[in-house]
Amino acid sequence: MQLTDSLESQFRLTAPQKSALKRLGLETVKDILFYFPVRYSDISEIKLIRDRVRGDVATIGGEVAGLKTKKAFRTKIPMAEGVINDGTGKLKITWFNQAYIAKMLHDGQKVSLTGKISDSKYGLTMQNPEYEKTNSLPIDVHNSLFQKDENDEKQFHYPVYKETKGITSKWLYHAIHKVVASGIVKEMEDYIPNDILEKYNLPKLSTALVWIHMPKNQKNSESSRKRFAFEEVFFIQLDRQREKFENQNKKSFKIKVDAKDIKDFTSRFPFEMTKGQSNAFSDVWKDFKGEHPMSRLLEGDVGSGKTAIAATAAYSVIKNRPDNKDFGNLQVAYMAPTEILAGQHFESFIKYFTHTGISIGLLTGSSCKKFPSKVDPTGWTNISKSQLLKWVANGEIPILIGTHALIYKSVQFKHLALGIVDEQHRFGTKQRAKLANKEGFAPHFLSMTATPIPRTLALTIYGDLDLTLLDEMPKGRKPVITEIITPDKRDKTYDFIKEKMAEGRQLYVICPRIDEPDPDKEFALQTKSVKAEAERLKRDIFKDKKIDILHSKMTKQNKDDVMEKFASGEIDILVATSVVEVGVNVPNATMIIIEGAERFGLAQLHQLRGRVIRSNHQAYCFVLSETKSKKSVDRLMALKTAKNGFELSELDLKLRGSGELSGMKQWGVSDLGMEAIKNLKMVEAARKEAGDIVKKGKLEKLPKTKNELDRRNLKIHFE
Repeated sequence: MQLTDSLESQFRLTAPQKSALKRLGLETVKDILFYFPVRYSDISEIKLIRDRVRGDVATIGGEVAGLKTKKAFRTKIPMAEGVINDGTGKLKITWFNQAYIAKMLHDGQKVSLTGKISDSKYGLTMQNPEYEKTNSLPIDVHNSLFQKDENDEKQFHYPVYKETKGITSKWLYHAIHKVVASGIVKEMEDYIPNDILEKYNLPKLSTALVWIHMPKNQKNSESSRKRFAFEEVFFIQLDRQREKFENQNKKSFKIKVDAKDIKDFTSRFPFEMTKGQSNAFSDVWKDFKGEHPMSRLLEGDVGSGKTAIAATAAYSVIKNRPDNKDFGNLQVAYMAPTEILAGQHFESFIKYFTHTGISIGLLTGSSCKKFPSKVDPTGWTNISKSQLLKWVANGEIPILIGTHALIYKSVQFKHLALGIVDEQHRFGTKQRAKLANKEGFAPHFLSMTATPIPRTLALTIYGDLDLTLLDEMPKGRKPVITEIITPDKRDKTYDFIKEKMAEGRQLYVICPRIDEPDPDKEFALQTKSVKAEAERLKRDIFKDKKIDILHSKMTKQNKDDVMEKFASGEIDILVATSVVEVGVNVPNATMIIIEGAERFGLAQLHQLRGRVIRSNHQAYCFVLSETKSKKSVDRLMALKTAKNGFELSELDLKLRGSGELSGMKQWGVSDLGMEAIKNLKMVEAARKEAGDIVKKGKLEKLPKTKNELDRRNLKIHFE
């Protein structure tokens, strides 16, 4: 058996198993060896229904069936009831005052229930148990192969793997055991240097692979997971530090900042610069005076004034001339993730630069504009793309704002000295590199994001960037009034919204789903959907209002059309998914309803709330939960008490877990790697070791480490 062997060559696979393995991304022996358990279970923790005893507080694993809602015969209390079956017997389960649970779980749903076993006239029952959905039942606890033997330490913990239709955790368990038993693991060479492993007391690769799949005890499983968590962060940091080192060896244009000139420029803003904004620009100023190109991430809440800092940085740059020349300006490129957002930045920059006479261009897939126009020095005009590109190429347009269109080969800058990237995580490093000057000059980079990111995650994902936090809101900005709305207060909330809409305000409604779920297949995912909620609101609540929808399955053109109509006031209520999380400014939209709020992370809820703080009107955020669970309500209450998005992101990481915070879907980091990001010391250790290797030129002397780094870079691309 070899690591590169296909699974099909080593195992007898059915057609459904082949499809399932492909869905999981498992093709080779090595792939399955690095398919780690999602959790471990001690068989002794699971109580069999056949062994149940009245009065026991037990954990039972099984499948639920017959769940339904009803009212108690005498008290009329709403309740959910059904049974759980673990293969050895059935047990009645009841939830009083929690009828909604019947909608959260479906027949055949695998769960783990914890509660007290009590007597009833119907036999033994478990009332109001805590429940946890699982991907699988404990691996055949009735099979003697997995039965815990008090004398056999090897069975202290058993692994549970993520399943998919066609592949069970039990099959994966046996398959991985076969791979390990072949002895192939012992031949694997470690790609982390021995001195680093010894320094942080981490097991070698061969040992860690055995321990993560077949731990003798809890210490084994924890030690192996620690090693692989460190490994993932270490290689991310290694890549980032290498990129940072390469950037620092590039030439950049020298930017001289005239303090008096900058003070005059910012004094024209319609608001007073906050201390946070001044400090942020000081960081940019220091970078401009350095020997190497700036590479900085500006992280600030929605409405904290990042665009003003971007405008000030741009002004500083274009007031400079190219080296050894007494004519022309240095240039600035400003990239935004959407055409609408690019257009809004264009409008904002016009306001900032009107008094300067400086030319500003807008380039998107559908339009080309130039400010100022010959007819109106305070307005813009449409121009041809060829003309715009000509003026950019000869340096006549110092500032060009746009989307990804800015990095097309047809766009040539004469003296690009600063690249500004809005919503940094939407652009990859390769995209940013395309803006580099063809003459060998690397532009300074200022990346910006309104996404609240925990410090450890920022240090990891953006390890090549210097970090500036903008944690202060402009003076006079009214904080959003946030209310946690339970189901019984819904009608009263609608009445309040109607009063505000009568004053001319607009409303966002955010739903977790696009379509209604299939009741047979996805009953557990019952929650408000965009399409159904828009119809309900129009039919029952806001009959005289113009309502439209926005979601990710719509074409780009349709989304842009809807947002333009909403921004212009043609639409009163926009029902959308979280696709509006990073979006446009609609100053008149001062209210937002977030349905099924318990399904969103706190940081995401905060960012959605930020959609309505774009004006001086009082803004309101109504957070509607589908449950009265004290745990859920307490978590949501943090939205009212936390000072800013950074605080919420840290709390999110702590309360919800790293997998729900981000994980592979958004950041390119596995759930195991995200666990490491909870540990600041681990992140800083990985960052230090990676930095030492790069700075001291050790990477070329560590071929195993370099090869593994290159392999991972081919497989994972960070955005």
